[in-house]
Amino acid sequence: MNPEKDKKTCFINGSISAAFIGNSIAKHQSKTTIGAHNIFLGQVRADEIEGKEVVAIDYTAYEEMATTTFNEIREAAFAKYEVTCMHIYHSLGLVKAGEICLFIFVSAPRRKVVFEALEFLVEEIKAKVPVFGKEIFEDETYTWKKNT
Repeated sequence: MNPEKDKKTCFINGSISAAFIGNSIAKHQSKTTIGAHNIFLGQVRADEIEGKEVVAIDYTAYEEMATTTFNEIREAAFAKYEVTCMHIYHSLGLVKAGEICLFIFVSAPRRKVVFEALEFLVEEIKAKVPVFGKEIFEDETYTWKKNT
């Protein structure tokens, strides 16, 4: 097994579309040993910071390091939980307020494990993956996003 070859990229340029999410779910209908799916959708919020509204986030990453970290988190989840299938996608580039920037999709034979695995994945990604967000305000100034 070649670990470099088996690395899955998790990045999508721009926002993650509803069509992409729907198509990902539809592809799993043929996998009849799966009894439960759970998804997490991270959406860009129009937060107000110091009196200014966030209109978009421009995401950047140390891509090679981030891809390695995403894959380590993914493998840790497979080792810890009895999940059948797992997909992680994160945006790079500009994502407007209201659009999806993170899509995690977990499948398993039974429902309880997908809830536990999904929470683990979201928290690990937020804590460990070197993805950075520049919050863009309506006046085109910005601040760097803090993961909370």
